[in-house]
Amino acid sequence: MRFRLLPHDEEFYDLFVEVARRTADAARLLQELLTGKPERATYCVDQIKKLENEADEITHEVARRIDRTFITPIDREDIHLLASDLDNVMDRIDGTARRAHIFRVGKSPEGIDQLCELIVRAADEILLAVTKLRAKDDVMVHCINAKRIEEQGDAVYHDMLSRLFETETDAIRIIKWKEIYDTLEHTLDESDDVANDIESIVLKNA
Repeated sequence: MRFRLLPHDEEFYDLFVEVARRTADAARLLQELLTGKPERATYCVDQIKKLENEADEITHEVARRIDRTFITPIDREDIHLLASDLDNVMDRIDGTARRAHIFRVGKSPEGIDQLCELIVRAADEILLAVTKLRAKDDVMVHCINAKRIEEQGDAVYHDMLSRLFETETDAIRIIKWKEIYDTLEHTLDESDDVANDIESIVLKNA
């Protein structure tokens, strides 16, 4: 019979899931912002900011729990790193939405839908990975998927950047869209970091 004299605080897993779920929702709103109807833009930006604020509060709760929990289910350093990197993905999404709104970018260039779709898919894989992290059931599959999506995103990003400089003649529009491309690509990089964090946690606690 297995038992614990000092039980682990398992609620960290639930907090990870709550942040990841909000990030997946924000990714879809970002996709709508950049590829959908212009009249929905303000709504999308506001909802992303709301989700980002909620995710920040959950991340702060993770930090508070680390301070007051005697025994954690995984290493404290891993909890802190995963929470921080999850938060970074959300911050990138929010930052992209803010830039798009401030820049008043107008019609999106060809290919932006591909990059947005990859971000949605990466966020979904991260959500599935953290949802399964407690039981460590098929987690690695979702981490591998997220990393492959990031590699696809690199190829799409470089193709879009090349096309932007080849076809666009308005210097201001080039500056605006290059910055948005960069933040979208960084979002996928942050998702890759999260996948690496989860892989490390699974391997260390196998």
